[in-house]
Amino acid sequence: MPGTFEPLPGGGAAVALDDVEISIIRSLAVQLLELIGPGPAEDAPDDPLAELFAEGPSEPPADPVLRRLFPDAYSDPEGTPGPQQAEEERAHSAEFRRYTENDLRAGKRDNALAVIRSLDGLASAAGEGGAVLKLSPAEAQQWLSALNDLRLAIGSRLEITDDDDTDLLYRLPDEDPRKPMVMAYLWLGGLQETLIATLLT
Repeated sequence: MPGTFEPLPGGGAAVALDDVEISIIRSLAVQLLELIGPGPAEDAPDDPLAELFAEGPSEPPADPVLRRLFPDAYSDPEGTPGPQQAEEERAHSAEFRRYTENDLRAGKRDNALAVIRSLDGLASAAGEGGAVLKLSPAEAQQWLSALNDLRLAIGSRLEITDDDDTDLLYRLPDEDPRKPMVMAYLWLGGLQETLIATLLT
């Protein structure tokens, strides 16, 4: 089971992680949290209706990683749109973003926090060399979403846009400064694949 998720009786998933793997995933999840940003301020009103209709940003984030995590909702899949169509797409995307990005950020924040909390609980119970992480079905879904976000973030930093880029990663020389990030990207991809397979069984 090392490095691969396996199903648990009654649902959920389990994976054996060593101390280094626990530390890497936790560190990446913390960095993702910092990138996504804090939640609502403590002095925010407690009115859930007001929070539901609170407006978010209308412009795409400046950071390319955040643009990957929170892409525009409207774009022309066939290629470059004409000027009028492009303007309409920008207006629709801005409107959609204004009313959805806050919720998307909250969901991604919750998923990253779930990963950190489960790893913190695992680390406190782990013996020498690591432990077996056991996730409920709901926790497994949060992990799946967080692993996807981590890979999107790392892939954006590595400027991966398609499968051909991924193939090139396998051929990077060991002295390439991107190599550690590439290894993390590929390893997280393996974890994600086995978790998907486990949840589909």
